[in-house]
Amino acid sequence: MPYQEIDLHMHTTVSDGTDRPPDLLKLIMDKGIDLFSVTDHDGILGCSQILDELSSLKKEAGEETGRSLPGFITGVEFSCRDSEGKYHILGYGYDPEAGPINEVVDYGRQFRVEKVSGRLRFLEEEFGFTFSPEEKEDLFNMYNPGKPHIANLMLAHGYAGDRKEAFTRYLNTKKFPNMFISPQDAIRGILDSGGIPVLAHPVYGSGDDLIMGQDMEKRLRHLMEMGLAGVEGYYSTYTKKMHKEILDFADKFGLYVTAGSDYHGSNKLIELGENGLDEDPEGMKRLERFLNDVIIR
Repeated sequence: MPYQEIDLHMHTTVSDGTDRPPDLLKLIMDKGIDLFSVTDHDGILGCSQILDELSSLKKEAGEETGRSLPGFITGVEFSCRDSEGKYHILGYGYDPEAGPINEVVDYGRQFRVEKVSGRLRFLEEEFGFTFSPEEKEDLFNMYNPGKPHIANLMLAHGYAGDRKEAFTRYLNTKKFPNMFISPQDAIRGILDSGGIPVLAHPVYGSGDDLIMGQDMEKRLRHLMEMGLAGVEGYYSTYTKKMHKEILDFADKFGLYVTAGSDYHGSNKLIELGENGLDEDPEGMKRLERFLNDVIIR
């Protein structure tokens, strides 16, 4: 079927989104998005839940109605780092039962849990911020706890005035230099599970850093040596200059192009489908090669 509305970058409660996977699916259907991917940070449980929900809906609706359900691409977003910098590597179309992708997910989750423990100790020792045993238990019972969840607790206790202060003044000041997934491991895990590795929002580095020009080319060449196959060419917060440069690099290196909003529910002021794809008459044509080669379920 020809796809008209596409969003390949969004998050659920499996990571730092606010919508449960089944609820997100309903929003997607209400919005009229006909092809999507869930790309939770270091987690693929949401994709498995979406696949189960779609399977149930198809059985309930029957073959003809089932054809009107949105297409789905398995996704993930790995937070990576090496000696050259930080990266967010998206993986698309992988087999969610494959061992390699699950090994990377387990590796990343271990780091996330250890970082949460470290940040809670840091907040108490440095600033006197304390949380109840019940709050901590709820935090660690999450599939993939992280900084956004701690920030929410801080706001509830009045330890920070808003999420930006919680991150910049407190949470981001605690570093874990030895706890990260390497981009090489993420890319290999995606490839070995039948997926396509893509660099998310390539111009955004660490914090407010912007990576463009020769720095962008160096970054892409570095990751392509590991097997990177695509770039997120359409994204909710790109300027025209960013958008053009990324697409030019995709043409230069023969990379796949994808489109995503980076929707997080109420945690970000970004709407589903908000990726700039509809503003480019050539947008769908740009995605055609990727859509032809990725596995759509």
